[in-house]
Parts: sequence; C-alpha cells; structure tokens
Amino acid sequence: MIVSENPVIRCVGAIIHDPRGRLLLVKRAHQPGKGKWSLPGGRVEPGETDHSAVQREVREETGLSVTVGALVGRVFRPAPHGTYEILDYSCRSSGAELFPGDDAADAIWADPATFATLERNGALTEGLSEALRSWDCLPRNE
Repeated sequence: MIVSENPVIRCVGAIIHDPRGRLLLVKRAHQPGKGKWSLPGGRVEPGETDHSAVQREVREETGLSVTVGALVGRVFRPAPHGTYEILDYSCRSSGAELFPGDDAADAIWADPATFATLERNGALTEGLSEALRSWDCLPRNE
C-alpha cells in the first residue's frame, strides 16, 4: 500500500448568518489557528457525509442545530502532514443561543463592524476574510 506524503485531509465549514445578517464565528481552542476566529467546522470522519460532519461540528462547537444547504466554496490550507481541503456550506440555524464547547474557546455573532475589527487586528484565521469576501458571505446589516 502506498501512502501519500502529502495527503489531502477533507474538512468542512459552516457559513451561518442570523436573521440580523451577523456571521457565526468561533475562536479556535486548538491548532491550527489556535486563538484565531474562524467558521465552525472541522475534519470529516471516516464514513461520514459532509452534511453530517457540518451538523456535528457546529453542534460540538456552538451548541446550535443547523440545516445544511449548498456548497459555497472550497479552500486549501497547509496542514502539518498534508493539505486541508475545506468545503464551506451555507447553513441555517434554528436558534441564536451560543454555547461554545469542544474545539471552540468562544463563539460570537459578528456584525460588519466586529468582523472588520477582528480582520484589522489580525484575529481571523488566514485567508478567511478573502474567501468570505470572494463568496459574498461577509456579515451584513439587515
């Protein structure tokens, strides 16, 4: 059996806006990106579908239940032993009460001003704002 020296590690992320247009962000409690703000998400477990992985990760990191929608975009990020392929899906949440847990040190609904401040202070994971901007998924005022 041949094992690639640079395997692709399939991951998912959730793009969730609340009714006010705010974007759900979690503060990463572990590497990669420890201490930085990102979308909720993580690795797809063996035998798991993308949709079930998104639902599991959002529940573990925020306490929210979500309905997973369309694939919005895909990014590749370096991993310690390979490359993360992250597929980000549009999601709807039935609630707005956040309970950070598991891999999240904190969770917030970020409005445009908060997101801009995090971006300006270098507090977002690498490439997050550029990807969200290119997909027209930044927080907005409703």
